[in-house]
Amino acid sequence: MFQFKSIGVKEKEAVKELFTSVFSNEPWNDDWSDEVQLDRYINDLTGQAYSLTYGLYDGDELIAVSMGYIKHWFTGTEYCIDELCVRRDRQGKGAGTYFMQEIEKAIKAMGLKNIFLQTDANAPAYHFYKKLGFSELESHVSFNKKLDP
Repeated sequence: MFQFKSIGVKEKEAVKELFTSVFSNEPWNDDWSDEVQLDRYINDLTGQAYSLTYGLYDGDELIAVSMGYIKHWFTGTEYCIDELCVRRDRQGKGAGTYFMQEIEKAIKAMGLKNIFLQTDANAPAYHFYKKLGFSELESHVSFNKKLDP
């Protein structure tokens, strides 16, 4: 049986292991080989006063993690998810759906009104979020600018 709980910096090593095992493979292929950068990133997401991180465990094993923050916005306070991942061998078997349902219950109990997240339109996660009732913000555009060295 799954155990859902709020987690933080003290679970950083398990979070890093799960995070890199998911995002260093298809379809993402992110290069998280810089351990210092990875450690800072996980600290940024889990160790701030406004951070909100959840984990889903099967026994003692972390099988899913959601890392984000609480944002006070004009439409109400929301949970902005920066990263969400489920162990690759647990994807497509209901763990992610259960995890998201538990996240929704937890943030509703806190009085939060919304979940905001971003994903790639051509990634399997896109269809996962659509299945869970998330709406695409058609007027929302993400920008990125790479700075010259």
